[in-house]
Amino acid sequence: ATYSTLGLQTYFTSGEKESRAWTIRKGMTAPQAAGVIHSDFERGFIRAETVAYDDFVKCGSLSKARDTGVLRSEGKEYIVAE
Repeated sequence: ATYSTLGLQTYFTSGEKESRAWTIRKGMTAPQAAGVIHSDFERGFIRAETVAYDDFVKCGSLSKARDTGVLRSEGKEYIVAE
């Protein structure tokens, strides 16, 4: 409830060794959200592979999400969804 009141949301990044949660403002584009991690990521942003959290949990891995077709490639105009 507090995040919503403040206009914030969480997005997750996952790699081979770790997953992390990041706080961003609602309505941020993918490059802006990438900039929260590091400013170089915002400047060099091209595309992001995205999967909805519930789909990721259901699939159990990024590779299974890709295999089942729920992994998407999003461009610079993508508004990050929670």
